Amino acid sequence: MKRLCFIFCLLLLLNPAITTAEENENILNMQELSIKVMPEFTYHPNDVNKEHPPLLIGYQGTMLNQSDQPQKGQIELPLPMGDKNFRIGYVADYSSDLSKVYEIEYIIDQEKGTISWTTSEEIQPNDVYKFVVEFYTDTIIVEKEKKSVAFQFKSFTDVGLFNVSFIQPLQAENIELNPAPEEKKTHADEEGIYSYNFQGLKAGEEKSFKLFYDRTETKTTVELMEKQEQQPVEKVENNKASSVLSIAAVSGVGLLFAGAITLFIKRNRKKN
Repeated sequence: MKRLCFIFCLLLLLNPAITTAEENENILNMQELSIKVMPEFTYHPNDVNKEHPPLLIGYQGTMLNQSDQPQKGQIELPLPMGDKNFRIGYVADYSSDLSKVYEIEYIIDQEKGTISWTTSEEIQPNDVYKFVVEFYTDTIIVEKEKKSVAFQFKSFTDVGLFNVSFIQPLQAENIELNPAPEEKKTHADEEGIYSYNFQGLKAGEEKSFKLFYDRTETKTTVELMEKQEQQPVEKVENNKASSVLSIAAVSGVGLLFAGAITLFIKRNRKKN
């Protein structure tokens, strides 16, 4: 995958005057940025050709309004639109109390390579703004059963907490990451989550990771779980889905992955 340079720009709708990047950074501070890298997790809903294994990446950011005025404006960030078969999956933000998720109408600027949207609610002084962006590419390198995923990130500004997690596909073997992950977590003893956590990331600082694994299975993780559950992800019960989405909002887990966690919870309960 090409190097990803994540940039944030707030264009105030309340003030038509042009503001500098430094002034904007003083308005909203990036408290936390969580990135989920999910190889062979699921295909884009519009994918017809499923010959190449998909890579799903989710960004979730938490920003703090440091000004003394409510803010509502436009968020703009670049994405790797030049990567092979790039496509947007999901864009949303959250209410201030995390009880609601708003799917966002967004604008793609192919020339600039950016996606932009308007915040769903005003961000109150000293309140946080949370968003999630999920996109797909076909940048997994395939050599028969051997697969590899490269991910690079260059920070656009100071970030308080930075997290990158690689989600292991079901039935993957011989997992190797470079550098070695700081911790390994599992959900229902099924799917491995390999996480890197950084206390503070400076503007311009770069982080690079590479995942290697063996996998002969051609079905995605979600397809395998649907087969085991004998029901599609979309049919998860509303009350369970809502609780998982709340967890997702707080923990940084993307919405698609939240649905997967729901299935794991249901299956684990059946086993018990």
